[in-house]
Amino acid sequence: MADSPDKKMVLVAFLQASNCSNYTGSWRHPETDPGFLDLEFYQNIAATLERGKFHLAFIDDRLAMPSRFGDSFEEAVEHGVRAVKLDLVPIITAMGLATKRLGLGATYSTTYFSPFHVARLFASLDHFTMGRAAWNVVTSLNDSEAQNFGVPEHLEHDDRYDVADDFMEATSELWDSWEDGAVVLDKQTGRFADSDKVHRVDHAGKWFQVRGPLTVPRPPQGHPVLVQAGQSERGREFAARWAELLFVIYPTSEACKAYRDDLQRRARLAGRDPDSVRVAPAVYVVVGETAEEAEQKLQQIEDLANLTDSLTLLSEVFNYDFSQHPVDEPLSDEILASMTGLRGFLDRVIELSGTSNPSVNDFITSSGRGTLREFPVFTGTPTQVADQMESWFHADACDGFVLAATHMPGAYEDFVNLVVPELQRRGLFRDDYVDGTLRDNLGFIRP
Repeated sequence: MADSPDKKMVLVAFLQASNCSNYTGSWRHPETDPGFLDLEFYQNIAATLERGKFHLAFIDDRLAMPSRFGDSFEEAVEHGVRAVKLDLVPIITAMGLATKRLGLGATYSTTYFSPFHVARLFASLDHFTMGRAAWNVVTSLNDSEAQNFGVPEHLEHDDRYDVADDFMEATSELWDSWEDGAVVLDKQTGRFADSDKVHRVDHAGKWFQVRGPLTVPRPPQGHPVLVQAGQSERGREFAARWAELLFVIYPTSEACKAYRDDLQRRARLAGRDPDSVRVAPAVYVVVGETAEEAEQKLQQIEDLANLTDSLTLLSEVFNYDFSQHPVDEPLSDEILASMTGLRGFLDRVIELSGTSNPSVNDFITSSGRGTLREFPVFTGTPTQVADQMESWFHADACDGFVLAATHMPGAYEDFVNLVVPELQRRGLFRDDYVDGTLRDNLGFIRP
């Protein structure tokens, strides 16, 4: 069934607390601001996105410097391949102080943190931002991250999701350990809160045991909005149970629609309203006043990438050292089975390469990792870009888009100044925020 013609796009910005955006060559762009160690850098981006009425800005994270390629971090440092990863909490807090309506999301791992820590952090952020917090739920990627937390090896892919299910149960119980209205603040009687409305959790799962209650009253949104990117079979199972906003990577609208249809089916089987999950694919946008200007911008941006970017990021995301093979050597079934990183990404490489034993070159070409072709690229004039976005949206392939930056902050400024007005003129995107929380602006029900 087609979506309502009055439905509006969800727009999300995908940020890195890093020297570069998702596109690792972005730091080399002559117009990229080098102030990634300055909080004003992130505050200015947040203000731009709020001016463009974006629903949410969320920041990706890794818990290790890329060091799987050649078992060394040297290439990552020399080439600036996400060599810097700042802590997200001060950045999100600063962005919250610079805005009033923009949703703000941070990435936290269910593998290397504890439910109590994450529940308290996001409940606090939700209070401080008056209901604008979102948690991008990840299970982490590789052995480098594990070793930063004193663990020799990263858990197997499906095992990580088993841990994550238990983590989510405990975290949800902690958020619910305070009922709404528990805080009384009656100075006359000296009663601070109603103890009948505060509950011990006593969560006893396979992986986590949490006594509770949480030390933060129930968040304004009930639960912060949950963002997730599960595309593997196990990831989809997890997403259907927990996720609300799905950030995905698909090269075509047809592939994205197939995923959205499947996720809604799974959500229904999990006892959820299919409309309670939204799918937003990542895209790059290169827009100019004329098609010629956009093409010149695109060529300049594409020229920033190099082979080291791709190999370093591929080794990171697949938890495998690609330096061990000539680029044209097909990889054996045994090698592919040993890759414990993003399973959905591996499935995508095998499908797009057309071979069950892709080579390193196939990984580079089919994943687009480290290049501008990792995500779909919408390019041209504002009208042409809006045409491409409208085509995906009206085909029910997605509920909106996640905008990744080709350079910073210019990619966000170009989109807000040139593309947003055209989307609004067509009635595809809202003219303003609605009063209330991030949930209210996304149309999600409060838990």
